[in-house]
Amino acid sequence: MNIRIIVLTALTLFLAIHSPTWAEPYPSTYTPMTSTPVLIVNATILTGTGERIDNGSLLVSNGRIVSVSPATDPIDADDAEVIDAQGRWLTPGLIDVHSHLGVYASPEIDAHSDGNEATAPSTAEVWAEHSVWPHDPGFNRALAGGVTTLQILPGSANLIGGRSVTLKNVRSNSYQGMKFPAAPHGMKMACGENPKRVYGEKDQAPSTRMGNVAGYRAQWVEAQKYIQDWETYEDRKNGRKNDRYGESKVPKRDLRLDTLAGVLKGEILVHMHCYRADEMITILDMADEFGYRVSAFHHGVEAYKIAGELAEAGVCGALWADWWGFKAEAYDGIQENIALVDRPAGGCAIVHSDSDEGIQRLNQEAAKAMSRGQRAGMDIPPERAIRWITANPAKSMGILDQTGTLEPGKMADIVLWNGDPFSVYAKADQVFIDGALVFDRADVSRQPVSDFELGQQLGVVK
Repeated sequence: MNIRIIVLTALTLFLAIHSPTWAEPYPSTYTPMTSTPVLIVNATILTGTGERIDNGSLLVSNGRIVSVSPATDPIDADDAEVIDAQGRWLTPGLIDVHSHLGVYASPEIDAHSDGNEATAPSTAEVWAEHSVWPHDPGFNRALAGGVTTLQILPGSANLIGGRSVTLKNVRSNSYQGMKFPAAPHGMKMACGENPKRVYGEKDQAPSTRMGNVAGYRAQWVEAQKYIQDWETYEDRKNGRKNDRYGESKVPKRDLRLDTLAGVLKGEILVHMHCYRADEMITILDMADEFGYRVSAFHHGVEAYKIAGELAEAGVCGALWADWWGFKAEAYDGIQENIALVDRPAGGCAIVHSDSDEGIQRLNQEAAKAMSRGQRAGMDIPPERAIRWITANPAKSMGILDQTGTLEPGKMADIVLWNGDPFSVYAKADQVFIDGALVFDRADVSRQPVSDFELGQQLGVVK
């Protein structure tokens, strides 16, 4: 065994013993592709910060954004490849906060159904990344729609479904090769009909909404005790606490409680499937009770009813543009939902897909929500709406410091569109990830193909 393996093994053991939630046993191995400097000029730029720059320029070098400028402030970059984007629009790479690509892969067969570990109401111990199939053709379809980053979540059968993973939308033979560097873990939770139906049909608890809430609270109580046991052990071991019990034994490590403790410590972000306004309020109260925060409510067809409360709590609404009525708790949805959640000061609206088809047109889903808001009298210009599919999902996933906007120093994840991205005719012409051209609509050699599709007839994406 070489010295590197010895050191890594010792470090992993130390972290597991001293703070189980700190350890990262499956670290990202993602390495950006080699790229050359690129200068895009004469573009209409939506920065994702609320700014629109007409006839603007953007310079990319070493995988990062160097500068974003209007035409009146030209960029000098003699060594860069110049792309004239006259008549075209430039945005940050799109980000889908709610995807099941790789865990419910295409083709949709039982062998690819790996999203729900529906064997217990709480399966916080499972990690979605361990189900991700990197060769799911859906990743390439999403890339053609401008999606550069996505969060892969477990399904919603359980009260607590397990950890999510954030991926860069790149080709790899392993999920670790796609794993977004240093992105925090998320945790999927679900309220409402799904868990009570799944377990009620098995004659198990929960079978009611009150059973749902009791189930969550019992888990958080266990996690609080788990944290306390580890802290007491550390205090006694290091001589910070002397009592008649003396030095305590090392607590037994529990993978389920590792995840729950990570949430209570603020290290893991909660993404919660929840439809009804009353249930979202209950969840916010429970988060206050146990001292954690919800990063985003997903689906939330009634989020518009509590838009002010969500903004005040700093919770995002990750929502569909127009899905509603397919079950009782989805019946009260309205198409102005996203615009209304976005409206209050501090509001954080997100357009998500939850679909291997919808992820291919997130821009058009956002356009539908934008149109409905405008019909209701709300002023929603493109520079505001673009945040629903770029900056706001990045914020809820804890990666806004790295991506989601076109600002100097950030990852050069960008999309060059053939026109206004909120047009029904919009198509992604070119997609860059960390400054490397990974998709080109006009060049079949720049249209990735899954290994699963090798041998099939190829053609230029139309």
